[in-house]
Amino acid sequence: MSFLQRMLLKKTLLLSSLLVSCWPEPTGISVSWHYVQCSRIKEHFLTSPQSNLFYVSYSQAPEADEPTLMGDIAMPSEKNADPCTARGCMWQKYSDGNIWVPYVIANHFSSREVAIIQRGLDSFAETTCIRFFQRQNERDYLSIENRSGCYSYVGRQGNAQTVSLARQGCLYHSTVQHELLHALGFNHEQTRSDRDNHIRVAWENIIDEYKYAFEKIATLNQGTSYDYNSVMQYHRYAFSKNNHPTMVPFPDSNVSFGEATQMSKNDIDRLNRLYEMNIVCHTFTVHHWL
Repeated sequence: MSFLQRMLLKKTLLLSSLLVSCWPEPTGISVSWHYVQCSRIKEHFLTSPQSNLFYVSYSQAPEADEPTLMGDIAMPSEKNADPCTARGCMWQKYSDGNIWVPYVIANHFSSREVAIIQRGLDSFAETTCIRFFQRQNERDYLSIENRSGCYSYVGRQGNAQTVSLARQGCLYHSTVQHELLHALGFNHEQTRSDRDNHIRVAWENIIDEYKYAFEKIATLNQGTSYDYNSVMQYHRYAFSKNNHPTMVPFPDSNVSFGEATQMSKNDIDRLNRLYEMNIVCHTFTVHHWL
């Protein structure tokens, strides 16, 4: 049995170590992060000269109807490891120049949790022509649910498309943006086709069953440079098995990365280029029926 087959059979759910932490979204929906004690989450604290970092492993068993996951990316059984290389993975651009993406938020979230999710959805309209709006009867839409961990498919899949934001561990502004960027067609920064020019992957320090998360993909980089500050960039210690870095930047090994609290300028530029948006979007009104 191949390594990939073993991974798919195992169906281990692991929260994205880039983004999932025990830092709560403070009251008032601030971007500031604070340390707290957490329950139901297994914490591995890692010490670096700059800060205390932690890698959070989700211990909840997957639900029976959940997809196979590779990190926080849901894998369609009929497609390859990069669904956005297939035709039709992008969301439709309408005559008004906007990309309208329908969504529903499951009713098991509290009003405060919905506010965090809504803030992440609305943030795309501030700098792009992406318009998330509440579904009425559209066929293809994002179904935002409290599942086992944080995950999303890459690109438009068709019909109801799960974006999982578990109430325990995933409701942070950066995490919402991260999973929505997956749904819009983006992979992780460290899987970029040119990443070897910017980071060294320390394979010897990575937990064996999660080495796939560091495999390069033939990404379309939209003419942008590698971005250590991308909200799609894993942390320096992501999936470490020995408390040593799994990624080291160069030429300056001290550069901080994987600590984004929101989309970077490069994240925004890539999104606008992928969807051929000129950023001058038409006036719009989005109604939220809560």
